[in-house]
Amino acid sequence: MANGTKLSAYWQDVLNCLLGIGLFFSPWALGFAGEHFAAMNAHVIGAIIAVLAIAAILAFQDWEEWISVVLGAWLIVSPWVMSFSTVRPAMLTHVLIGIATVVLAIWSSTEHGSHLPAR
Repeated sequence: MANGTKLSAYWQDVLNCLLGIGLFFSPWALGFAGEHFAAMNAHVIGAIIAVLAIAAILAFQDWEEWISVVLGAWLIVSPWVMSFSTVRPAMLTHVLIGIATVVLAIWSSTEHGSHLPAR
């Protein structure tokens, strides 16, 4: 499969990669770099999401998508678990990117993943 065809076939993973990169840079872009837990969470989880998305584009595996689902779920709850829910830009960034990551990863897995045979 040609690279352009592969990118268009795996558009959910391309978008998840962009979301991961956006999350990584969001503390500086949105002004919450001074919030240690929020910024560290954005850097670490954003980098992992981007790397997993690139891996899924290059050699799709269902486990990559399910790890992205778990990371997305973590992003949704992390503002309250890590006590930065009062920092609105950080909270909104984490929750919205978390929701998008979960939806895109599940969509990609159902579209490209291995499915159990019907009984």
